[in-house]
Amino acid sequence: MPKFKAGAYTQQQTGYKAFVPNFIDQPYTWDDRRIDVILADAMRYLGELNAYSTLVPDVDFFIKMHVTKEATVSSRIEGTRTNIDDAVKTVEEVSPEQRDDWDEVQNYIKAMNYAIAELEHLSLSTRLIKSTHKYLLDGVRGYGKQPGEIRSSQNWIGGATLNDASFIPPPAHEVPALLGDLEKFWYNKTLTLPDLIKVAMSHYQFETIHPFLDGNGRVGRLLITLHLVSLGILTKPTLYLSDFFEKHRDQYYDALSRVRATNDMEGWLRFFLVGVAETAKKGRDTFQKIIDLREKYEDTIEKRMPSRRQKTTKALLLKMFSQPIVSINDLSKIGDEVISFQTASTIAKELTDSGILVEITGRKKNRLFVLDEYLNLFRG
Repeated sequence: MPKFKAGAYTQQQTGYKAFVPNFIDQPYTWDDRRIDVILADAMRYLGELNAYSTLVPDVDFFIKMHVTKEATVSSRIEGTRTNIDDAVKTVEEVSPEQRDDWDEVQNYIKAMNYAIAELEHLSLSTRLIKSTHKYLLDGVRGYGKQPGEIRSSQNWIGGATLNDASFIPPPAHEVPALLGDLEKFWYNKTLTLPDLIKVAMSHYQFETIHPFLDGNGRVGRLLITLHLVSLGILTKPTLYLSDFFEKHRDQYYDALSRVRATNDMEGWLRFFLVGVAETAKKGRDTFQKIIDLREKYEDTIEKRMPSRRQKTTKALLLKMFSQPIVSINDLSKIGDEVISFQTASTIAKELTDSGILVEITGRKKNRLFVLDEYLNLFRG
C-alpha cells in the first residue's frame, strides 16, 4: 500500500503525545504480490472450514468448544490463568482462587454468543460492539471502567503512567469520529477491496483506536469472528485467531506497531492472512478429527454397552461434546431428559471401562470424568 498513511502523533496539553490514526474509509492498493497468494490460500481454507461447519451434524455442540477455547486463549493474552480444562468445568467445580479468571472466560463466552445471536437481526456496528463489551466486563475485573461505553478519558498501553506508556491511543474526543469512519469502511461498496483485507485492516484500526478503557484486546479479537460471519464468509463462528496471536505474540504486536511507525500496512496484512490460513486449516483438520472420534465413540458404545442404554448414552455423549468434564450429577441432567443418579453412574462406569471417559479426581465421591481424547483436540 504505497500511499497508505497510518496517522500521526499529536502533542497533548499535559505533555504526552497520542497517536491519532487517519480515517480508514478510502481506496487502497498494494504492490506486494505475496499478499495475493496468501489471500487466496486464506480464502480457500476458510471455504473448506465453512463447508465442515455447514455439513457436520450437530455442529453447534462442537462450536461451543471452539468458542470456549477462544475465550480461554484471548483472556490468557490479557493475563488470566484459566486453561481449557478449567473453563469447561461448572462453577461448583472451580477452586475459589481460580474463580475470578474463570468468570472472565465465561463472560467472553457469553459476549461471543450474545454478539453472534444479535447478528441475526442487527448489523455489525458500534452499537453491537458496545453492548458486547458490556457483557464482557459484567461483574469482573474492569467492571468499573464504563462497560458498554466509549471511553471519555485517555487510556494507554504498557507502563504505569502516560509518561512511560508503550503506546498512547487517540484522545477521547477523537474516538467517536474514528469509530464512525470505521463503520463506514465496513459498508462502503465503492471500495474494491477483498472482504478479508477489510477484516484485517479493521482489526488494526480498532486496536489503534482502543475505544474502551478496558477489554479492547478481547473485543478486537472477537470482532474478527463477528466480521467474518457478518460478511457471510463464515456461516458459523468457527474461526478464532487468538491462539495464533498468542503463539506469535511478539510478531503480532510488532506488526501492529510497524503500521503506526512506518505505514507498513502490507506487513500487517501478510501476518494477518497467514494467521487466517493456518488457523482455518487447523480448524478444518480439527473438525475431521471430531467426526472420526465421534464415529469411534459410537462404534464402541454399540459394541460394548447393553442395547437398552445405547440410545441414552449416545445422546449424553453428544451433550458432552460441549461439556467434556462432568460429574455424575452433571451427567444425570445434561440430556434432554433427566435420568437417575444410579443410571448416570452406571453409564459413567461403562464409558470409563471402555476408555471413552477418564476419571480425574481419584476420589470415591464427587468424582469428575473427562472426555479426554476429545478435549485434547482443544488443548494444543
